Amino acid sequence: MKKTTLLFDLDGTLINTNELIIASFLHTLGHYRPNEYTRETVLPFIGPTLQDTFRSIDAERWEEMVETYRAHNHKHHDELVEDYPGVYEGLRKLYDLGFKMAIVTTKKNKTAHMGLKLKGLDAFFDVVIGLDDVTKAKPDPEPLMKALEALGSTPEEAIMVGDNSHDILGGKNAGVTTAAVGWAIKGEEYLKSFNPDYILHTMDDLLDIVGVTQS
Repeated sequence: MKKTTLLFDLDGTLINTNELIIASFLHTLGHYRPNEYTRETVLPFIGPTLQDTFRSIDAERWEEMVETYRAHNHKHHDELVEDYPGVYEGLRKLYDLGFKMAIVTTKKNKTAHMGLKLKGLDAFFDVVIGLDDVTKAKPDPEPLMKALEALGSTPEEAIMVGDNSHDILGGKNAGVTTAAVGWAIKGEEYLKSFNPDYILHTMDDLLDIVGVTQS
């Protein structure tokens, strides 16, 4: 079936928030668990919900830790978020050609809008499904199905594009074609282990998959 609908993760997929996320984790864990974590040991925390991550670290203080993380993250958001080459241009082409597009993220809706607006991507997305819009986060299919419903699309005509395991597994659980971005901080080989249908090395690869003629 022809692909008409594109669901995108945000962090690490459309905007480069890696340094912001790592800095926020190190700030928070440095306060609550001094000298226990390094840049390398917080990398596995990128992707899952903050609730799941901090609950696994400290079952009693996890809510306080989430708030500490978010305060740091919001304070330093605009200075640390960076672009990925070709993403804006690729999204502009897809939008202009009438593809239906949504953001499906494990961050809160308001924070997702901060990143979209900062990088000028907000004009391309009328549908943003954040953590506070669902009862279960990716890899549960609920966020993807909610986005598809809002767009008036079926799983068969959609692709889920992301940089982490829960994006790929969420897509599979929803019956959606999956594409992993090769620029993910965890690396292409890690993503291949979850058997995505496609690996993207640039946004042009996605344009080719959906049949957009390159000029």
